[in-house]
Amino acid sequence: MESILSFVGGLILIICVLVSVAFLTLLERKVLGYIQIRKGPSKVGFVGIPQPFCDAIKLFTKEQTYPSVSNYISYYFSPVFSLFLSLLGWMCMPMFVKLFSFNMGGLFFLCCTSLGVYTVMMAGWSSNSNYALLGGLRAVAQTISYEVSMALVFLSFVFLISGFNLLDFYYFQVYIWFLFTLFPMSLVWFCICLAETNRTPFDFAEGESELVSGFNVEYSSGGFALIFLAEYTSILFMSMLFVVIFMGCDLFSIFFYVKLTFVSFMFIWARGTLPRFRYDKLMYLAWKCFLPFSLNYLLFFIGFKLLIVFLLLWNC
Repeated sequence: MESILSFVGGLILIICVLVSVAFLTLLERKVLGYIQIRKGPSKVGFVGIPQPFCDAIKLFTKEQTYPSVSNYISYYFSPVFSLFLSLLGWMCMPMFVKLFSFNMGGLFFLCCTSLGVYTVMMAGWSSNSNYALLGGLRAVAQTISYEVSMALVFLSFVFLISGFNLLDFYYFQVYIWFLFTLFPMSLVWFCICLAETNRTPFDFAEGESELVSGFNVEYSSGGFALIFLAEYTSILFMSMLFVVIFMGCDLFSIFFYVKLTFVSFMFIWARGTLPRFRYDKLMYLAWKCFLPFSLNYLLFFIGFKLLIVFLLLWNC
């Protein structure tokens, strides 16, 4: 009975996430439209609300083409695996009903994000196109570079809350959010999230000006739609994680979803405002700025916890 409940709960969660992705794409097109002083989608239905579903139907009903020289099996399955990993990450969402709130949720999240690199690399390599391969290599180098800082920042919080369970962030932020006490760290985490999800200004994997859409250049119809879904699922997940870590995580409050929508809007806002980085500056930012910053904070938190333990032992 418990396994059936978990399965049904997971299914509902996946359906909700996919519907959220549909409306996130609509929000992005609307916001980018208004940033560029034009209307977004407005013709289909009432103010263009059914537009994402029309796009999904169009993409999945188009003919699936593939390059004759591609490595077909890995070319075909990498978008599927990419979406699977993006959805699998949602299983560590800190739910109070003990459906998927396992104690090592933070570790599970790091594993899922690390595996996401392989799908991009596989998609770029198996297309057997120079542009796709270059896009894939860029994405892998970028993701691995920023993952180091992300893991260290997350490890700082592991020392702070003394555990990997994401539910603990709720208990530590009942009175004050970490956003106020650790504001510099929240900015760094947000930049790392942008880099991890290959979003502007870190979208070198899809640099249209030099790589013709990057690693997904050979994908069409269903394959392209799955890559698109995986990217936006990751954006939503990273937004959710940002809210959980820095802005309290009471999932039964409507305010939580308002905060999640605002953080997702910030992803779109960054895309509409910022130009693309230069690649060497991107790597410089990862290794010369974010890495020392995250290491310093990690050492600070370790020292802070050791001081607390020492004071407790002294009092005893």
